[in-house]
Amino acid sequence: MIEDERIVESFDQVYEEVFSILIKIAFHITGNADVSEELCQEAFVKYISRSAKIPTIEQSRYWLIRVVKNLCYNYVKRKGREGRAVDKIKELPLPETDNGERELIKKEQIETVQAALMELPLKLRTVLILKEYGQLNYKEIAGVLKITEGNVKVRIYRARAGLEEILSKEGFNVS
Repeated sequence: MIEDERIVESFDQVYEEVFSILIKIAFHITGNADVSEELCQEAFVKYISRSAKIPTIEQSRYWLIRVVKNLCYNYVKRKGREGRAVDKIKELPLPETDNGERELIKKEQIETVQAALMELPLKLRTVLILKEYGQLNYKEIAGVLKITEGNVKVRIYRARAGLEEILSKEGFNVS
């Protein structure tokens, strides 16, 4: 149990500020809400044991994002699957059909996008997850991945271009 009230207040602040971002990132890597929650909880347990060594909330945020990202990828490796990353499918028009058929078409399109995403190198998938689902800006992504902002921009550009190329081969019009 944490006895220092200052640490408890700091933890509460960090939790309130970061949890929603962590859960989004975790879900889009694992594709499973329950697993995402468990991995986020595991990250916060690790945070509690290290929180005295992390001086600011901003540094705590970056540290937790890195921990959750790594926990999720480790989970995915163990289970042999990876989750969703890009919500490109929302931009694709759906044909006018009944709701049941529309849902089936949407599910198939999401699966196609997921499969295309899996063809991208891990470095490119990671920046898209952080950008699109973590809603981080270039500077924040650079901090999480410990790379330059320029490198983040290049990776995002290459990831989007690669994804568009793969999807166009599948017959999707993503222009």
